[in-house]
Amino acid sequence: MSNGAAESARSDGCGDPSDEVLTHAAATFALLASSARLHIMWALAEKDSDVSDLGARVGRALPTVSQHLTQLRSAGLVRARREGRRHVYSVSDREVLAVVQLMIEQVSKGATPGSALPQG
Repeated sequence: MSNGAAESARSDGCGDPSDEVLTHAAATFALLASSARLHIMWALAEKDSDVSDLGARVGRALPTVSQHLTQLRSAGLVRARREGRRHVYSVSDREVLAVVQLMIEQVSKGATPGSALPQG
């Protein structure tokens, strides 16, 4: 979610977010409801990478990784820059990345969907 959308969700300090903000948030969660895309985001949090590096890291075929990157890029979650003949990808939305990292860390601690999150 971009800063503007996040700010509009809490601009008055109370009340519900707009339907537009909720729809955008739901679309972002739907996009991230893929273990492959979550893994790509996790890997890009560690270091910028090209498709070949990401494919090796996440254990997926290059065309599959490329398709996932296209979706993440279209949503504004990752960006690409050219370095010679290759495209190097990086995370463009650090706030969404923070949500991804928090979820993965919570699940790693033993939380499962529908269960209470560990206290800490």
